[in-house]
Amino acid sequence: MQREKAKERIILGIDPGTVVMGYGLVKQSGQKLTLLSLGVVKMGHLDDHGLKLQRIFKKTMALIQEYKPDCVALEAPFYGKNIQVMLKLGRAQGVAMAAALSVDIPIFEYSPRKIKQSVTGNGSSSKEQVAAMLKSLLKFQEIPEFLDATDGLAVAVCHAFQQNLQTDTKSYSGWEAFVKDNQKRVR
Repeated sequence: MQREKAKERIILGIDPGTVVMGYGLVKQSGQKLTLLSLGVVKMGHLDDHGLKLQRIFKKTMALIQEYKPDCVALEAPFYGKNIQVMLKLGRAQGVAMAAALSVDIPIFEYSPRKIKQSVTGNGSSSKEQVAAMLKSLLKFQEIPEFLDATDGLAVAVCHAFQQNLQTDTKSYSGWEAFVKDNQKRVR
């Protein structure tokens, strides 16, 4: 597990999805967090899953090029009843991971419960409660059109809060480290 050394860092948080991908960027200076950007990538109009994955990759790369984050934090897919949905979400997350890893940016994963717990103090908080806490914490007024944007932002804030508590995350500095730690997932 790699620890980041920088006293000031930019964190890109991503809530992967195949209809809407939420993202948020924060700048962390010591204990102070500043909102840089948040938004969504809409893909509902795209019929082809491959095109959706391509859009996720390209948008993630564009965010990386524009904001130059020090790390990327992602929400890990949760275990659901529909295996097809899980597969699609896993692919979406993998494509976002690949974008970061392709330019040697470390990635971190958090469970949905861990993210909610970190932001609100309650692991079963609603999306609305998470959004309200983020508005208060980062002092922004507008509620985004989609709560997926605040979900992406929550992932970034969760990672910022984990600075000294790196126990529940996995980070990889590149493909070799990822493959070494995930032998069962590689064919």
